[in-house]
Amino acid sequence: MSGVLGARTAVNPLRQLTIDQLRRRTSLKWREYPDDVLPLWVAEMDVPLAEPVAQAITDAVARGDTGYPAGTAYPQALAEFARRRWGWDGLVVERTALVPDVMHGVVEALRLVTEPGNAVVVNCPVYPPFYESVAHADRRIVEAPLGADLRIDLDTLEDAFRRARAGGRPAAYLLCSPHNPTGVVHSAAELTAVAGLAQRHGVRVIADEIHAPVVARGARFVPYLSVPGAENGLSLMSASKGWNLAGLRGGLLLAGPAAAGDLARVPFGVSVSTSHLGVIAHTAAFRDGGEWLDALLTGLDDNRRLLGALLAEHLPAIRYQPGQATCLAWLDCRALGLGDDPASVFIDRGRVALNSGLAFGTGGVGHVRLNLAAAPEVITEAVRRMASAVS
Repeated sequence: MSGVLGARTAVNPLRQLTIDQLRRRTSLKWREYPDDVLPLWVAEMDVPLAEPVAQAITDAVARGDTGYPAGTAYPQALAEFARRRWGWDGLVVERTALVPDVMHGVVEALRLVTEPGNAVVVNCPVYPPFYESVAHADRRIVEAPLGADLRIDLDTLEDAFRRARAGGRPAAYLLCSPHNPTGVVHSAAELTAVAGLAQRHGVRVIADEIHAPVVARGARFVPYLSVPGAENGLSLMSASKGWNLAGLRGGLLLAGPAAAGDLARVPFGVSVSTSHLGVIAHTAAFRDGGEWLDALLTGLDDNRRLLGALLAEHLPAIRYQPGQATCLAWLDCRALGLGDDPASVFIDRGRVALNSGLAFGTGGVGHVRLNLAAAPEVITEAVRRMASAVS
């Protein structure tokens, strides 16, 4: 695995910036709330830019290289990353298309395989923009709630597929892999079963795999397109979450071998609207950012353990199952008796901004999502404030 040895000595990116430095940022995370609020909500990371990415952007600006995107460097870099990290050599550069970002790519993929009014199945609780994007595409949501263990319930999923396909209408399944907000990494067996169900019921699978690089030690990410039966699937990938590049947009839409014809119908205006600087940044991240990523993953592992210990000490009523992926923590606060929206209590009484579970669909009541991509001291202070809010 590229960069693993280097990560033992690399500096944890989550420990490199002070609160004062972060509050000078002008991005959403640090500008949405007043300065007395600790922002642990939206999935921005409190890290400096990885040096290979910063150098690639700086060099491009020095060249005046700020035109339209071209070439295949981005999918080539991702293909090599996939071979190194996931042992997957099935990413075919010719079966990829640039998209401005992953959620834009999701909308385009839905338009390729469904029609207005068709159903899109999601595993709730799930990333809120899934609901918004499906509505934007003029499709309708069919929920397939996760099981009590926060994993895909195959019986529930099959029932949702039947409902989505009622009357023989086309339908899609928007798979979140790894899952946001739970941090679950789907196993090869689970994904193979999903592909089999989708084939049996004639449902097209679109996998949002944006969090794929952010996987805990001991867990293994499995690309959906790598499992048997996924040949007509579509996938969206990006370096955005792994290297904190939301402001440098650039995603890739990947197609299985039986979906190449769908990919050929992506409008030219979609790919050409992708940021050239974004493509340069994402290419550099996948190609040269392995050591920085390994240091980040070590820091996130440490923060998952820290959060578990802090909650056990100060808020033992909160149920927390550390995720295998993402920089996010899904907290079940129902036993605290704070009502349907504990996030509102934590910000009003504790001045900690978390994501409300209500926006994540069925299963989100009484939950909050906490962003772990912060300095340990910030997480410690956040839990202290949360405890004070319920005392």
